[in-house]
Amino acid sequence: MEDYNLQTLGEFTIEKQNDFKYTSGELSRLLSAIKLASKMVNREVNKAGIANITGHAGKTNIQGEDQQKLDILAHNIFIEALSQREVVCGIASEESDDFIEIQPSKNGHLSKYIVLIDPLDGSSNIDVNVSVGTIFSIYRRISPPGSPVKIQDFLQKGICQVAAGYVVYGSSTMLVYTTGHGVNGFTLDPSLGTYYLSHPNITFPKTGKIYSINEGNYIKFPQGVKDYIKHCQKEEEDRPYTSRYIGSLVSDFHRNMIKGGIYIYPSTSQSPNGKLRLLYECNPMAFLAEQAGGKCSDGEKRIMEITPSALHQRVPFFCGSYSMVKKAEQFIREAQRQIL
Repeated sequence: MEDYNLQTLGEFTIEKQNDFKYTSGELSRLLSAIKLASKMVNREVNKAGIANITGHAGKTNIQGEDQQKLDILAHNIFIEALSQREVVCGIASEESDDFIEIQPSKNGHLSKYIVLIDPLDGSSNIDVNVSVGTIFSIYRRISPPGSPVKIQDFLQKGICQVAAGYVVYGSSTMLVYTTGHGVNGFTLDPSLGTYYLSHPNITFPKTGKIYSINEGNYIKFPQGVKDYIKHCQKEEEDRPYTSRYIGSLVSDFHRNMIKGGIYIYPSTSQSPNGKLRLLYECNPMAFLAEQAGGKCSDGEKRIMEITPSALHQRVPFFCGSYSMVKKAEQFIREAQRQIL
């Protein structure tokens, strides 16, 4: 990066501190912890092929999925960074069965915030050198500060988020986040170890020409989703759309937000509740999408209005350019009316 007059992530968060409700410096410290951890994970991802940290770890997570070595490494890095900065009172990770309580600091500071995190989304792609990412979501606790965090602190609707974002480890490493005042992206200059504002005020194109879905599961999809895919493939003035599916939510979402498109992970006959996690993946991405002018639902209702019932709850997920998600919802409604 040649232009060092660009604003750094640290400068930007300090300047926008007033956008982060209730805070007196916590946003800067919290994002600083995430920023540090992301640079450490980026380093590990970049050397994964030569450091014997690719492949399975020989364990499964609470969802019964095989954990990758980098899943565990990224989880440990983020937990350590967040717990040492005295900025959170609790953390929930996709790689942990239960939430982690962080003890109050020795100086008596009582943090008001909890973080939910997917430390390494799409980690199975590491073995073949495909982009992966980290997703994070920040809430204000609802239990009294100083008391032990409770499950209710984590089971909040997405509309209660005070910040959310992701890091994409790709051809360049980017941190993208929102505090409810638009979406901004920062690119890491690896020579300096500094994130610079490279994508201010990111917005979803109202429509696009990309649809992202694992079409290998087509036969298992609900009829409305099948009908929408046929719509995407139909020869019309503005179609067919292009099918692009990486298999890493962060990467697919990031591309679609820049270029315009829709990402779909619906329910299937084998997974009637969908596969993606409401708290670790869907809510933070929905917050970002809506702040960028996009739309996000489970095919019927707004993702961020869903009341969570469990830490690892799954939901169907439709997210992207506003008009494309709206059209997909229309096909789902029509298919359901025909059944009735």
